[in-house]
Amino acid sequence: MTVVHHIKTGADGSWAGALRNWPAGIIGSVRTFLRAPRIQPRERWLWPAGKLALVTVAVIGVFVFTQYFFDAAAIIYARTLPRSLIDFFDWITDFGKSGWFLWPLGVLFLILAALQGRLSYASQRVMAAIMLRIGFLFVAIAIPGLFTTVVKQFIGRARPFVGGIADPYLFKPFTWAVAAWASLPSGHATTAGSVLVAFGTLWPKSRPYLLIYGLLILVSRIVVTAHHPSDVLAGFLVGAVGTLMVRHYFALRQLGFAAGLDGQLHVYPGPSIKRIKSVARELLA
Repeated sequence: MTVVHHIKTGADGSWAGALRNWPAGIIGSVRTFLRAPRIQPRERWLWPAGKLALVTVAVIGVFVFTQYFFDAAAIIYARTLPRSLIDFFDWITDFGKSGWFLWPLGVLFLILAALQGRLSYASQRVMAAIMLRIGFLFVAIAIPGLFTTVVKQFIGRARPFVGGIADPYLFKPFTWAVAAWASLPSGHATTAGSVLVAFGTLWPKSRPYLLIYGLLILVSRIVVTAHHPSDVLAGFLVGAVGTLMVRHYFALRQLGFAAGLDGQLHVYPGPSIKRIKSVARELLA
């Protein structure tokens, strides 16, 4: 199922009628995202407790290894790089902010919700399928980002050179709203992980370009000495795993995704270009 919500078309198809239906369309869409699961998770979807514990220990081990062997060395080396290279990555790193994705996705979702009221039922279904994908992308980036924003305040790891030296073991937990003590995990890296998984799920052919984007953002956070390598690694994992959890949530509700009998997740096909053009012509009529 790909339809988010169906709202009544205004009698005259006017903008006034569409705007009257706008709040109902938004509320209905949000209710759809919050509905109860349509299917029960299969055991093969879930890792056994033993395997989950092993993976958790491995991740912690990789983090500790990175912290001990690479964190200080990497940020010290970053300070020796040519100024032109640092300036380049200083420009690149700004594109790791979640706002570059959340604001356009959120505004586009609201605009499409308003436009639905001017469409026929068939075209509303096409529009709803588009809105579903936009909603998934928004939630998949927003939820891991929110988690990172909150948890880094509890951890309170100092950013590189906050203490005057390259000390990757400098922590001050529960230091709220102080950017200098909000290094772990990296928010930009979280966005990169979320974008890679979320967009790569819907458009698999884009994965090589998304991987390049992700690597540039991860490297940039170290080059501009905003984060240690372990901060970046942790942030990327939070973004990727968080997005997979959001995708699982959508699949259980059969919203854009479905669980096959083989236990694999399948993506419902989106509207064709022909149908999207048809909707555009109806809106412009």
